This record gives sequence, C-alpha cells and structure tokens, in this order.
Amino acid sequence: MFNKQIGIDLGTANTLVFLPKRGIVLNEPSVVAVSIEDNQVLAVGNEAKEMLGRTPDTIVASQPMKEGVIADYRVTEAMLRYFINKSIGNIRFFRPEVMVSVPAGITSTERRAVVDATMQAGAKAAYIIKEPVAAAIGSGIPIAQSSGNMIIDIGGGTTEIAVICLGGIVSSTSVRVAGNKFDSAIAEFIRKEHGLAIGDQTSEEIKLRIGTALTVDKEEELEIRGRDMIEGLPKTITVTSNEVAEAIKDELTEIIQAVKSVLQETPPELAADVIDKGMVLSGGGALLRKFDTLISNSTGVPCYVADDPLLCVARGTGIALENLESYKRSILSAK
Repeated sequence: MFNKQIGIDLGTANTLVFLPKRGIVLNEPSVVAVSIEDNQVLAVGNEAKEMLGRTPDTIVASQPMKEGVIADYRVTEAMLRYFINKSIGNIRFFRPEVMVSVPAGITSTERRAVVDATMQAGAKAAYIIKEPVAAAIGSGIPIAQSSGNMIIDIGGGTTEIAVICLGGIVSSTSVRVAGNKFDSAIAEFIRKEHGLAIGDQTSEEIKLRIGTALTVDKEEELEIRGRDMIEGLPKTITVTSNEVAEAIKDELTEIIQAVKSVLQETPPELAADVIDKGMVLSGGGALLRKFDTLISNSTGVPCYVADDPLLCVARGTGIALENLESYKRSILSAK
C-alpha cells in the first residue's frame, strides 16, 4: 500500500502511534530534551523522560504539551517528526496521512497549531479528531447508531467527558484535571504530611503502584525516597494506598462534578440510553483502582473500564483514518 496512514494520540503525558494493520507501534512519554546553547533537540520520548529532574544547566527536558494543547510549538513539531520517523522509517517515498486526537474543548487556534505542526513534521494531510470520539471508537462503541453512549477519557492533562450519538458529540465538557494533577496532589500531600520533597516520577510511581480512588480495608504500602524538607538530607518513608486516596480526593471530586454536569445537560432520551448501557472509562486515569466504583456510587449510573484503556484513543484515531468516509462527520478539520 503506497498510502501510509498514521493515527497519533498526542497526549500530555504519553504519545501513542497507531498504524493500520499493525496496531500500536509506539508508546513513549511526550518529553523532549533540548540543549540551551545551540537549541538542538537531544532526546525524545523514553530517553528524554529519564532526564527529567536530572539535567545540568545546559539541557532542558520538558513536556511541550500542557493540558492537552501545544505549549511549545517548535518542540512539539520536533517530537512529532521523531515519532512519525520512528514508526514508519526515515526513508520513504510517500508522505503519510496523519490523524491526531485533540481535546474536545480545544479552540480553533489551538486546533490550527496541531494541524500546522503535523504538516511541518512531514505529513501529506493532517486530520483532527476529538479525543472522546476517538476513545469511543477505540473502545468499540458503535458511535454512528441513534442511541446515546457516554465516554469518560482521563488522560495526563485533561479529562474529556462526552455523550455521543449519530457520530457526533451531543453534550460534553473538558476539565484540565487528570493524571498530572493527581501526581502533583500526591507530591503536595507527602510534602505536607511527611515533610518530604519528591519528584514527578516518584509521585507517578506511587499513583501507578498503590493508587486508589476509594479507601480500602486491606492497604498496600510503598517505600519511597526523597529529600527531607527540614534537614535537606535524603530520607526514606512508607506511603499507604489510603493516603493516596486522601491526597487526590479533591481532584476526583472535580472530575465527578464534571461527569454530573454532562449528565444534567444530556437530553432525556439519551440519558435513558446512558443509564441503560452505563458509562465507559478510558485513558490512563481509568487504571486508578476503584475509580469506576467511585463514579458509579456518586452518579447512580453504572461505569465500566474499557479494554486496554490506555490504547483506546490511539486505536480510535487509526480506525477513523482507515474508514474516513464512515467517520467524516466525526472528524473536525483537514488540511
């Protein structure tokens, strides 16, 4: 096939690349390391993430995506070029068609920035798809039908909540509270409660290994290291899963409020469909233990975690790109 197609889930925390017939071929952190002296990109993805919080003065390792949108255009373009080249090779005779997922609440200027960066990175055509629609397609939800489906996609920078019917979004909201805010809240809690300063990578590890949305009877523990805030020396402490639940309580409440607001805006007929089928939870945040239970308890509507929640958006972009005609109403803009 001469016409190369690539689906990209351009996330705040991770970027995933989907190739039709091959599936997910790349899943790397959205991190770029740049040399300050000559403004050169030194490392991208896994290699750059290892540098976070460990760089000398001459190197800056940063995440060019903030809360689901481009914060640093040039670095995002370099990152996209790296991911495109890594997934389909540097030497190619045909420029690929690329579909990128974006938050539903994105402005037209932010959308244009994504299209331009993708074209500059080497795409022949750039298509944009809203993240909740891509997540729904990737979760296997038949979005073209005339019954309502509700998707909650919790990424690194944003939480996207939408009710989808007939291929389009009927009611939705996008809140800038997601995985990264959970990490910050955990780090802040440990600083206050234990007087220990920890880095982003440590707080993410705590969330992934023992994080839970509801307090549990049988607690898990994790030993972590950081810097004592008083003495300034390295120190080791033990953190429990119930402490994590306490740390991220406010962020979870904010997401639940957003879910309730979308349910309140949903037309009665579609609300009945959602109660019937339940809500689908996708994205990295869906992996937080007992999050589906917390949402069900708070809203009275069943909630289920999608299969492979981390991969739903990337898979959805690839499927939509393969079937452009079928999904053309769901795709925002092309260039």
